[in-house]
Amino acid sequence: MRKIVLTFGLIAGTVMSAMLLIAMPFQERIGPEKGMIIGYTSMVLAFLMIFVGVKTYRDNVAGGRITFGRAFLVGFLIMFVASSCYVATWELMYFKLTPGYSEKMTAQAIEKERKSGANEAQLAAKRKEMEEFQAMYQKPLVNIAITFLEPLPVGLLFALIAAGVMSRKRRDDEALSGAATPRTAPTA
Repeated sequence: MRKIVLTFGLIAGTVMSAMLLIAMPFQERIGPEKGMIIGYTSMVLAFLMIFVGVKTYRDNVAGGRITFGRAFLVGFLIMFVASSCYVATWELMYFKLTPGYSEKMTAQAIEKERKSGANEAQLAAKRKEMEEFQAMYQKPLVNIAITFLEPLPVGLLFALIAAGVMSRKRRDDEALSGAATPRTAPTA
């Protein structure tokens, strides 16, 4: 299981990390909303590897049969490896490659509020909120935890769906092979 989890987890992690590295320099031009769309789209594409990994495990390791729990575990571990790659890439970028990123994001958030018609009191409140977040986000463990929460819901959803689909196929195979109890007509 370790080889399958690492292989497909690293493939998915490479996709997410590459998109993060490619999109980050254009973040100011495209804006945070489009950046989120690009980021979550890359996560969806990357997490397709969960299906491939669970199917590979089912077919090559588990003899074509897998329980929901085992399929979910394989999918979850692939998601965890991929998300860890994503988090590691973000940490490197945030603390080493993009100095001043949080200040730029704060300025964008305040400008967005200003364009939406916020008054000075609202802008001051937003500025204070962003400064508090910046201070908290400078702590590496907090930064890691928050960053890990980005791909987590998408990855968990994919792991659950993959487990359901792959374990259902196992039940369908049992029914076709005659392992299920056949219904018989009552005799008189």
